[in-house]
Amino acid sequence: MSAVQQVDVLVVGTGFAGLAALAQLRRDGKTVVAVERGSDVGGTWYWNRYPGLRCDVESLDYSYSWDEELQQEWTWTERYAAQPEILAYARHVADKFDLRRDIRFDTSVNGLRFDAQRDKWTATLSDGNTMTAQWVVLATGALSTPKRIDIAGVESFRGESYHTADWPTEPVSFAGKRVAVIGTGSSGIQVSTEIAKDAGHLYVLQRTPSYSVPSFNRPLRPEEIADTKADYPSIRAKARTTPDGLLAPQTGRNTMDVPAEERRQILEEVYATGRPFTYFGIFNDVLVDDDANQQVHEFLADKIRSRVKDLSIAEKLIPSGSPFGTRRACVDGGYYEIFNQDNVSLVALRETPIRRIMPDGIETSNEVIPLDAIVFATGYDAFTGTPTAIDIIGAEGVSMKDAWGHGARAYLGLMVAGFPNLFLVTGPQSPAVLSNMFVSIEQHVEWIIRAISDADAEGITRMEADPQAERDWIEHAAQVADSTVYRKATSWYVGANVPGKPRIVLPYLGGVGAFREHCTQIADSGYVGFTRRVPVMR
Repeated sequence: MSAVQQVDVLVVGTGFAGLAALAQLRRDGKTVVAVERGSDVGGTWYWNRYPGLRCDVESLDYSYSWDEELQQEWTWTERYAAQPEILAYARHVADKFDLRRDIRFDTSVNGLRFDAQRDKWTATLSDGNTMTAQWVVLATGALSTPKRIDIAGVESFRGESYHTADWPTEPVSFAGKRVAVIGTGSSGIQVSTEIAKDAGHLYVLQRTPSYSVPSFNRPLRPEEIADTKADYPSIRAKARTTPDGLLAPQTGRNTMDVPAEERRQILEEVYATGRPFTYFGIFNDVLVDDDANQQVHEFLADKIRSRVKDLSIAEKLIPSGSPFGTRRACVDGGYYEIFNQDNVSLVALRETPIRRIMPDGIETSNEVIPLDAIVFATGYDAFTGTPTAIDIIGAEGVSMKDAWGHGARAYLGLMVAGFPNLFLVTGPQSPAVLSNMFVSIEQHVEWIIRAISDADAEGITRMEADPQAERDWIEHAAQVADSTVYRKATSWYVGANVPGKPRIVLPYLGGVGAFREHCTQIADSGYVGFTRRVPVMR
């Protein structure tokens, strides 16, 4: 039997959160090991490699700021980077800082147990080994565990079957084949646009349509790269104070205070930028006032109608039933135009739902669709999927799964009451997925490193969220959400995509800048809302 390895910090996951934590904790003098179930770094950009995959945040903003040499030496090639380039960036970071020597690849954390006598975590790994750590950082990502495919007969299909969140490493050809894509979130939109280029026939099976705008993607010009790099200090500093970690124009006016013609012109100008998240703040009240939100909805609905020749199909592609912004806004490279092609059909599942998957196709309430391949773009068990898949047992013998049985809760998105010395990166009730993830990841990682460093300096071996502080934060987050259009959300932002999952607004809606300031004040004030203890003499 191998010896139990002891480290200061165990990091779970080596996406961009895990890489940042590993590099900076090691720089801070800690002994650190990261455990990664994949064969390489990259996290979601390692597992998701389907054709057409791109980031929806512009590449010049989608990178680390914590190392000046790194941000100056890396050069992006396109406005919206494709998956291979983003994965190459992650690998470059791992190589530059020699991170792989402290990463255990092809290994999962099966269980975590907190020892209240020693104030340490014991991790059992899939390779049979065991580790102990004073601190654990769950850098597993909000979107890392695909939701279970709950369609009757899914195992019976004899053709090719793929999931966008676990795509083969080898290229897949759909040329001349009959293909169904199930799901029309960001992944479904991107993969459908690509498959439509050469499929014999593509069936897009849509339950809930998404808002999407053209990305107007293009190669980056050398001068804009140089200008951005020269101004990075200012750009990064400003981004940390914004609501979503992005720099975007704002009028500072309420929607209905702007004359209709001028309002239309402003919305057109935003559309021409290919930045859907700008709509959230171009007017003050888009995300808080129903009438203001409806103005953006109507504008984008008209844009969909202008891109799809058959108006009956266009109407089915227009979102309804929940406000703009409460389902992920997307960017695309010609998604709506594929429905003008003879080889593409839209199947509106709210009208003709799937009955079952058959060995040679899909049966809906209206027809049997013969297929050679099915692509599942059915989304994730957001925020909660991975932490609850690991058998995490806290100080009182309660599992994380049971602790979150009535909804995911975390104080500042960082710690869960009853689970000492265990940090989440961009956990529930933090801005996370409603922000530029790099900005939010860096804020959380920096806070965690400070908390561990301060604890070590003060001889503190145990830190945990106070249950009342956690409840107060959840109540505050809920009040903020209730003051916005997210009170009407029916998407994965509230867990609505997973049957039986408790409904709670998972991301914090108070904004990146305000959240950062609050977290800093908490630390500056001696970590208010956290219980910190020195070792108990036994």
